[in-house]
Amino acid sequence: MRTLYHLWLHPGSRKVRVALAEKGLDFELKIEKIWERRTEFLSLNPAGDVPVLIEPDGTVLTDSNVICEYVDEVYDTHGLLGNDPLQRAETRRLVAWFEQKFNAEVTENLVGEKMMKRFYRRGEPHGPSIRAGHANIHYHLDYIEFLTERRRWIAGDGFSMADIAAAAHLSAIDYIGDVPWDDHKGAKSWYNRIKSRKSFQPLLNDVIPGFTPSETYIRSGS
Repeated sequence: MRTLYHLWLHPGSRKVRVALAEKGLDFELKIEKIWERRTEFLSLNPAGDVPVLIEPDGTVLTDSNVICEYVDEVYDTHGLLGNDPLQRAETRRLVAWFEQKFNAEVTENLVGEKMMKRFYRRGEPHGPSIRAGHANIHYHLDYIEFLTERRRWIAGDGFSMADIAAAAHLSAIDYIGDVPWDDHKGAKSWYNRIKSRKSFQPLLNDVIPGFTPSETYIRSGS
């Protein structure tokens, strides 16, 4: 059985979960509390982070982008990067936008401060960082609206890895109720289309011990 080591609300793990489901691939989920630094897990990935995918033949893959591109290339039933070099370049550009810029400006400031610090026992949430995250998210939601006013999906006419990456981050923030959907109707409409996909719905059943998800997270068509 294919196995994916992941962590609650970790956007890279969520991205891989959706990509595997879009490909119709069965997999077993295993929570990895990376702050425990287990020797057995470090032997799989010396970097000590998730996601880690173990293929049925024992092949070990690490890093969400590496995993997703491997899966897209090897299991080519439904392409998630694009059909031509220009489209693939645009998809990769937007994946990098959310994995780097959005993550640094929003995800780390909200999910990182409000939740992950507790798991890592790194002290109290940093107020200025949280305020920065709340301010920055509007810019990114505006950008999603700008893109989807001109395209069916954020990278083009087809659902792609860019949509998965963006939704993976936003879903983690939506869990804690910090996405201002009412101020961004266009982004909300795009996200609801993703929530309705069969590949995405298992994420909405996630419950992190000790943390109740927001109403918008669990409500269909919120």
